[in-house]
Amino acid sequence: MTAYLGVEESLTGRRWSGPGVELERQAEALVQATGLSAPVCAVLARRGIAPEACAGFLAPTLRDTLPDPRSMRDMETAAARVIAALDKGERIAVFADYDVDGGASAALLIDWTRRMGHRVTLYVPDRIDEGYGPNVPAMETLAESHSLIICVDCGTLSHEPIAAANAKGAEVVVLDHHLGGETLPPAVAVVNPNRQDEIDAPGYLCAAGVVFLMLVEAGRQLRESGRQGPDLLSLLDLVALATVADVAPLVGANRALVVQGLKIMARRTRAGLVALADVSRMNEAPRPYHLGFLMGPRVNAGGRIGKADLGARLLSTTDPAEAAAIADRLDQLNTERREIEEQVRLAAMEQAEGRGLEAPLVWAAGDDWHPGVVGIVASRLKEASNRPSIVIGFDGDDGKGSGRSVSGIDLGAAIQKLAAEGLIEKGGGHKMAAGLSLGRAQLEPAMARLSELLERQGAGAMGPRDLALDGTLMPGAARVELIEEIESAGPYGAGAPGPRFAFPDVQIAFAKRVGDRHLKVSFGDGLGAKLDAIAFGAFDGPLGPALENHGGARFHLAGRLEINHWNGRVMPQLRLDDAAPA
Repeated sequence: MTAYLGVEESLTGRRWSGPGVELERQAEALVQATGLSAPVCAVLARRGIAPEACAGFLAPTLRDTLPDPRSMRDMETAAARVIAALDKGERIAVFADYDVDGGASAALLIDWTRRMGHRVTLYVPDRIDEGYGPNVPAMETLAESHSLIICVDCGTLSHEPIAAANAKGAEVVVLDHHLGGETLPPAVAVVNPNRQDEIDAPGYLCAAGVVFLMLVEAGRQLRESGRQGPDLLSLLDLVALATVADVAPLVGANRALVVQGLKIMARRTRAGLVALADVSRMNEAPRPYHLGFLMGPRVNAGGRIGKADLGARLLSTTDPAEAAAIADRLDQLNTERREIEEQVRLAAMEQAEGRGLEAPLVWAAGDDWHPGVVGIVASRLKEASNRPSIVIGFDGDDGKGSGRSVSGIDLGAAIQKLAAEGLIEKGGGHKMAAGLSLGRAQLEPAMARLSELLERQGAGAMGPRDLALDGTLMPGAARVELIEEIESAGPYGAGAPGPRFAFPDVQIAFAKRVGDRHLKVSFGDGLGAKLDAIAFGAFDGPLGPALENHGGARFHLAGRLEINHWNGRVMPQLRLDDAAPA
């Protein structure tokens, strides 16, 4: 296919690709059938939405999209066990992962049980000292004083720790979404849409989505016994945060969960999220961008480089003063995390580039790289290469790594296969993200084997230079009203990328560096209309210098439209991704 607008190599070294003729025809048919704008119909056509389904797609509801909880194995058993524990006044512990999904999942259970008149014990393992998931000492300690332990966002592969809890007299319920193994641990219930014996389960759910479905089932069982459970819709703000921050694909029920959750979040009723929004300096109604790039990283900062339970405590507290104090601490930790991340990112990128970014797997490993930032740096390598990426930090001979994948490549399954083959000590995850532990002597053989496994899935054939565009617009067409209409076809994120448009043959009217790395520009088409744009990280490569020193040249610009809220004003803005000489 011919390069879009003839851009074979942009300023960032990418080839531009646009919608094919068939997709353009489908979009035009949608315009005629629905009366919606062409940019919105381009999004709907790309998602394969038929004309009669457009109205429902633009206004997703839980009633139409939420799976029946009882379609998942062990769901009824899990809900019944939790209700029985409440009825008998048993002591319950929640063992949660240290990331946003784990923290939100724990907060869901803490909030729900609190409204049921019960208190639970929260336990979040330390990332460095204990690592991911249940461990034998922690589970034994919890089992000595609790008869029920609920593992959220972890536990599916924790055979020995769960058996240890059982031996001490505690029963365990697992609510997880990570890829399951051939056998299940000895838990009362393992609710996980990614169990190997599940068929047509909603595998796209994050752990908070699984917990929410369990609470839906618990509410059903309570009603069947003549009782009323807490209002579940008020919990959707937590589910939305976890879904976006855990990069769960925004498809199926996830779309409705996020759309409805954002509405709940906008009401500012949860003390922790209010404090988080304020410390993040959010000045507009929450969007997926805020959840993924402002709020999520701060919640994660506690588990990455601070106290592991800070995120879950923030999301579950009802005390505004406590929430403000925790949010402020997380904000400080997030600043420290960024500094640590940048040091590791530079070293990892240099190493990965030396190894080559065209391989099926891009990876880097180094001594004393903080285990709390290797996952973020893996994301940066993935973005730079459009390849699955692994980053590993070593402490002596012990290495802990994290990986991020790209659409269509199941990294979790590949890493789990490495563990089964004995090439690493342990590892697992899901399609888009995974973790692993290994010895220094295992590094090279493991990475070679992982590269081979990923190449079989097609990772090596992916085009790192392609930038997908949904069409062209002129600056005068980029109005706030159009952007709001485009947003109605969202939410956008993993599995549902936001539309990216090209603005052809425009002239830079103003260009200014912002900080050390970013660029703000204003451009027009020569007919009077102008549009502002911001390019984050533009000076990490050739994009910033080329546009800053444009010399009056004309460019094709490409990016995503957004609404900029500034000093009470609402203005359209382009989030600039790329440019090419016109």
